[in-house]
Amino acid sequence: MSTHTGQQHPIGLYLKIWLLLFVLSTLSYMVDYFHVQGLLRWTLIIVFMMLKAGLIVAIFMHMAWERLALVTAILLPVGALIVLVALMAIEGGHTHAVRQLFFR
Repeated sequence: MSTHTGQQHPIGLYLKIWLLLFVLSTLSYMVDYFHVQGLLRWTLIIVFMMLKAGLIVAIFMHMAWERLALVTAILLPVGALIVLVALMAIEGGHTHAVRQLFFR
């Protein structure tokens, strides 16, 4: 009979991450409460969203303790999609500007 023991992470780590997620969510709501406008608003919202998603994936989905190959296999396609979406957004702005210039 073999007894397999799994790795246990301290409960304090999960409580600290939960508290940090609560603080980040509060900061995200404060952006709306103080009526931050323009590019700063969307930058802050996206930064807080990415920080929360990163913490959830790293700690609660145990990616911080996985092998580098698995982390790369998950994060590399997401990074590539972000780059491609950014390039499409840049091209979309250029296309709109050209249409405004030539199709008046």
